Amino acid sequence: DFNNSDVKTEFDPALSAHARYLVANPKARLRIEGNADERGSAGFNNNLAMKRANNVRQAIVGHGAAEKQVVVKSLGESKPKLKGHDEESWAENRRADVVYEREE
Repeated sequence: DFNNSDVKTEFDPALSAHARYLVANPKARLRIEGNADERGSAGFNNNLAMKRANNVRQAIVGHGAAEKQVVVKSLGESKPKLKGHDEESWAENRRADVVYEREE
């Protein structure tokens, strides 16, 4: 949501599945990339994106993944999913992406 870093409960099953995979594959590593929409200053958006990434990481670790398996990165507003300047685009760009760096 706008100006919010809370993880929605609807994503809990997916985050739990990522954690189960990591528990079963201790050599696997993933990166959480936090994103923000274009509104707000670059500094604000980088901060918000980092909070989003950290909250997703916290959820995955909370489901049992090892802390060392999950790293975070803030992309701020630099990698929009949709390039429009409307609510649909902004909603798509407020996210945290899960990227596997190493799978087993």
